[in-house]
Amino acid sequence: MKAHAVVFTDKGQVEYKEVEVPEPGDNDVVVDVEYSWISTGTESSYLRAERIKGEVPYKEGDPWPFPIVPGYQKVGIVRAVGAAVRGIEAGERVFAALGKVSGMFEPMGGHVSPAITPAHQIWKLPADAQPLDYCGLVLAQVGYNCGIRPAVEAGDRAVVIGDGLVGQWAAQTLLHRGAQVAVLGRHDGRLGHLPEQIRGANTRRTELAEFLGNYGSIAVVIDSVGDMDAFRTIQPYMKRDSHFVSAGFLGETGLIDIQTLRGQEITLHTPSGWTGKRMEETIKAISEGWLQTSPLISHHFRVEDAAEAWQTIQHNKAGCLGVVLSWR
Repeated sequence: MKAHAVVFTDKGQVEYKEVEVPEPGDNDVVVDVEYSWISTGTESSYLRAERIKGEVPYKEGDPWPFPIVPGYQKVGIVRAVGAAVRGIEAGERVFAALGKVSGMFEPMGGHVSPAITPAHQIWKLPADAQPLDYCGLVLAQVGYNCGIRPAVEAGDRAVVIGDGLVGQWAAQTLLHRGAQVAVLGRHDGRLGHLPEQIRGANTRRTELAEFLGNYGSIAVVIDSVGDMDAFRTIQPYMKRDSHFVSAGFLGETGLIDIQTLRGQEITLHTPSGWTGKRMEETIKAISEGWLQTSPLISHHFRVEDAAEAWQTIQHNKAGCLGVVLSWR
């Protein structure tokens, strides 16, 4: 069966091309994609050949992870369902995670249409759903997961490291739970997307130790970008029985001495991936309006212009936040 996909054909090389996908099985759902949301952090690390799978970093001697269809999130209309699929019908709008592809480094990918997706990776959306609000659902769920993990009491001070999408959604979740939240970033444009109740600090201009000294005792730290140096700077300002949530990709540099956490009884959380329950909770949060997604979209591209999208991501990192491909 033929489909079209965004393919990383080699290190730094992006093409929009026709691909082969398996014929749908009894447990599959066929989705005609409307929008797919680029996960700039994860997908960039594949494009740079820094990782070969999930949380697995590339090591010398490993096979290069090409060609590969990157991504893991999209919204579209159901074209057909397999004989064993229940509760999903043709014509409904759904979120789809990974779709099956043939002849690639990985047999599943995100930016592909039609998407031949196993039913357990399909979520029906509310009847009045705006597709753009939900096409980054997996990544939004990662931010939600970061923000929901630590114990939080009203008024607790929290610090989020990173002004990207995961950091934004983690901060929104902590705010919703009653915390006072500060986000440490390096890009004024991204920090400008924060709700007015969340404090942003550009660490290129603000001395971190001075900021922390004025901020108060910290109950929660979320590292959304994999910056252990920043965490080590923040740790002395964390109160006893506080929480550290590590969600950024650290490759082989994510070493932490547990003994250094013990003196403050810091709880370590290491969220990764997604679960059905958390996806449903994230859909609810978006539908309730307190988890904002589409306002974080900074760029739209036609899927045929995927190579241009990636050039923009690589050469204008500061200006990119949410990058969406339109398949219409």
